Amino acid sequence: MIELLKDSFTQLFVQTGALEWFGVFTGILCVWLAAKNNIYSWPIAIVSVVIYIFIFFESKLYADMGLQFYFFIMNIYGWYYWSKNRNNPEASRPVANITQKEVLISIVSIIVFTFLLGQLLYKNTDAALPYLDSFCTACSLVAQIFLARKVMQNWLIWIFVDIIYVGMYISKDLYATAVMYALYVYIASVGYLDWRKIYREQAN
Repeated sequence: MIELLKDSFTQLFVQTGALEWFGVFTGILCVWLAAKNNIYSWPIAIVSVVIYIFIFFESKLYADMGLQFYFFIMNIYGWYYWSKNRNNPEASRPVANITQKEVLISIVSIIVFTFLLGQLLYKNTDAALPYLDSFCTACSLVAQIFLARKVMQNWLIWIFVDIIYVGMYISKDLYATAVMYALYVYIASVGYLDWRKIYREQAN
């Protein structure tokens, strides 16, 4: 067991390049700041997604690579949205609760998107894990929208999808990225608890 752990840590440091380490650092930092309701998470997130466009291209995770372009746009939108409060321009946006309509739309969107993108990648590319990659991408698309709109349940979606990502990235020898996503699970859990507290305080 000790030898297995030793080998895993050796692979982590030997097989991880400087670019991936920088992506890991900025990725963890931006998610942690978002969990703490800090607007500076958005510019750091922009740096992180640019790095991961190159990393995922090299790993043939094309759905994840495409997802980074979407994240780039949503990070700009989130930065703008969080900085505005229509009722009080001096204050930040309040945390919101998900609606039943949003839940239904999200489930249908994830199913449809997973099937369509999975088929596209399976038939037209050498994608490593076309359907699983597409499913995680679909969940991430929805979660990112809710994060940008300050819907607190975005963290629950991130917890679910990040657990899947950990296994997927280990299978592709992206060990540092797998560790990052394992940390994301913890950070998302903290984020959900913090945002739920803020939401309840808003209601009082």
